[in-house]
Amino acid sequence: MSGQRDCPGYMMILEIRHYTLKPGRREAFVEFFEKHNRAALRDAGMLVFGPLRDLENPDKVHWMRAFSSLEERDRIKDSFYGEAVWNDQIEPIAMPMIAHYEAELVETTSGFESFDCSKSL
Repeated sequence: MSGQRDCPGYMMILEIRHYTLKPGRREAFVEFFEKHNRAALRDAGMLVFGPLRDLENPDKVHWMRAFSSLEERDRIKDSFYGEAVWNDQIEPIAMPMIAHYEAELVETTSGFESFDCSKSL
């Protein structure tokens, strides 16, 4: 098939996060996420996709983070949420913008393709 990529499958753990923001706060949240939160999450060892603006609800944002295993997820999250970057720089600004959030934890199938065909997070 023309244009089809030949990428080997790679399994990973994904957290799919859904945030309902307080009315009118979405763009401020997106800007903060892009300038500060995404880098902090990546520095902690997470692969981050997003933020993604919901096309049907102007107060919703989605994003994902990926890990190579549940054990890695637990280790990285425990470290990140115990550090000053989260407690002093991210949480006090991001959390007041959020009305509600949910997270779904999924595992990819063996045929999952990463966005760049890489096998590393």
